[in-house]
Amino acid sequence: MTAHARILDANANRAREALRVLEDIARFALDDAGLSGELKELRHELQAVIESLPIDRGVLLASRATESDVGTSIHTAAEYRRDGLASVAGAAAGRVTEAFRCIAEFAKVLGAPDSAARVEQARYRAYSIEQRLLLAIGGARRQWRLCVLITESLCKAMPWDRVAEAALAGGADCLQLREKSLDGGELLRRARRLRAITRAAGASLIINDRPDIAMLSGADGVHVGQSDLSIRDVRALAGFTLRVGISTSGLDEARRAAADGADYCGVGPMFPTTTKDKPRLAGPAYLRDYLADPVSARVPHLAIGGVTPANAGELAVLGCRGLAVSSAVCGSADPRSACRELLELLTPVAGGAAARAGGAGPS
Repeated sequence: MTAHARILDANANRAREALRVLEDIARFALDDAGLSGELKELRHELQAVIESLPIDRGVLLASRATESDVGTSIHTAAEYRRDGLASVAGAAAGRVTEAFRCIAEFAKVLGAPDSAARVEQARYRAYSIEQRLLLAIGGARRQWRLCVLITESLCKAMPWDRVAEAALAGGADCLQLREKSLDGGELLRRARRLRAITRAAGASLIINDRPDIAMLSGADGVHVGQSDLSIRDVRALAGFTLRVGISTSGLDEARRAAADGADYCGVGPMFPTTTKDKPRLAGPAYLRDYLADPVSARVPHLAIGGVTPANAGELAVLGCRGLAVSSAVCGSADPRSACRELLELLTPVAGGAAARAGGAGPS
């Protein structure tokens, strides 16, 4: 009985500690009240299961012998390495489910099948919470300053690939290939061409709508709309090998994107645009609300829709840290200078706004 008590006590403590780590991530890093509440409920369910077992709590406490536990001196190098928030959460979630499995098995040994069934159900809940938590954390998020959407029909002064090179020379740190009507083979050819151009410049490449083309071309990510594949659908195909961005036009969509694990959000449309038919204009007020909301603000953003050198300063004053443009660069006689002008308008004011807000935002 003493061995059983030691195993149960050790695993109950292990699960409690790991659940607290996950709860703190949901509460403080993700600002997700729903996940935080579910993890708290799971801790209370664990305690209720332990109390339902046919073993006295005093026996559990008396069986605790940390000073003589051989396991305290056994360590691996991996225990002392964590690569980021997702790594911490994954390790903690693993400890929870492993501990729950062990508690369930020894509840059976003690002749408590109902308690074993309860902790098994708790383990299944933990798997679901782990999935949602890790998806919400997302992949390697990056706040781009200027993303140029490359569409051949908008490139007036030079070929599309030369526009791409000029945009990068002007300071753009991301390109998005946006061609709605191209066949798959031609789209892949252009994606690979842009991959070579962006790689040489140390910039990122995003493919519009098509995770398959993004994966085949070696692009950094894919951008989807509200009616395209969902973020979770893309994750099912590509995992975290692709950054996933999504267009949003209001806080409800932005909050849902954050919960689903978007790596960035397109925020707009900011101003009237002829590039894409949008019956509803979100306007700069939406960007202000996005940056003020604790859930959406943790996800990098690109303000999009009719952005030009004439109105980019209005967004910068609000604290905008990233722009996405198409016609303003592709349709310019000098795409390089157009990018430089946009960045000059964005950087000084946005930097001051970010400093006043207490930080530089996601990176």
